[in-house]
Amino acid sequence: MSLFLSNLIGGGAEGSVALLAFIIILGTFLLEDTTTVIVGMLAADGILGIPLALSSLYAGIVLGDIGLYFLGYLASTNSRLARYVDHDFIAPFRAWLESRFVLTVFSARFIPGSRLPTYTASGFFRSPLSTFILTAILATSIWTTFLFTVSYWFGNLTAGWLGHARWGIAGAFLIALFFIGRHNLLAYRAKKEELGIGAEHFEPAIDRLQ
Repeated sequence: MSLFLSNLIGGGAEGSVALLAFIIILGTFLLEDTTTVIVGMLAADGILGIPLALSSLYAGIVLGDIGLYFLGYLASTNSRLARYVDHDFIAPFRAWLESRFVLTVFSARFIPGSRLPTYTASGFFRSPLSTFILTAILATSIWTTFLFTVSYWFGNLTAGWLGHARWGIAGAFLIALFFIGRHNLLAYRAKKEELGIGAEHFEPAIDRLQ
């Protein structure tokens, strides 16, 4: 998949700026961090301009975040799902999210695997959209800029002496990033359980629904 994205973005270099931006935005919808690393290295090779690369990454990632929010919002309008918004079953998690909404949305950007449930839950509970968007933009500007800069620096540093082998190293970096994120996600879930968001708090409510 990484090779496909690399060839797709690099192959579009001779096309229009709009086409390149579209390909990058589409890539962020599929594999966000992978696309960022690929785009950073292609920019280091001179295939992409930095302004185009970063603006397309920012746009794609923020649009994806907003899409997850509205996915949750639409789920809350479903008659069978909407009853859970204010139900005792979900009340502990909703209270936990609302009490630390900005921190939770911001942190989810840096914990792979937590963005989907956190951002859709934000929409499901109809949390303030403006706060959500501003927090998502802030988190994206930090994480994406950092990951792009590291990739760009690595691409520049290794262009003359690693050649195509550096793509394998970049792939290994992404795998390491995945396992680090997985570890952080497990720690994040354990912390929530310590705060009283564990499944044991939901069991009585589940029984009442049956």
